[in-house]
Amino acid sequence: MTEADTAVDALPPLTVETLWAILNQELPDDTVNALVWHYLGYRFEPTTQTWQTEQVEAAWLEKYPEPPNFIESRPATVQLTRSIPKSDKQLLKEYLGFKGYSVDQLIPRLTRRATIVSWLLSHMRQKELI
Repeated sequence: MTEADTAVDALPPLTVETLWAILNQELPDDTVNALVWHYLGYRFEPTTQTWQTEQVEAAWLEKYPEPPNFIESRPATVQLTRSIPKSDKQLLKEYLGFKGYSVDQLIPRLTRRATIVSWLLSHMRQKELI
């Protein structure tokens, strides 16, 4: 998926099935990143080949004027983790029943996917989608 493909209609719906697909590595990294970018407010304008950031919160925009690659960037993922309200920190376990990865699976790529799902769940709760 290219930046131009990150239009809303190109993204999978924000459902429990999509969240499990992220955790189970069934969705490509580009799609996973595009989901987070979309819900953070980043919009790619294909005609100008630029990112529109009017909907992005100031705290994100200050550090990331263009959307970061959450799968590759530890600092971006840390900021994502910190933006999850304390009351939503256990949604991965409580809502999805996710038991975590096994020790041999504890690699940055997978743990960052879990962080992304945790953030998306928090977003869903804030928007009263769950």
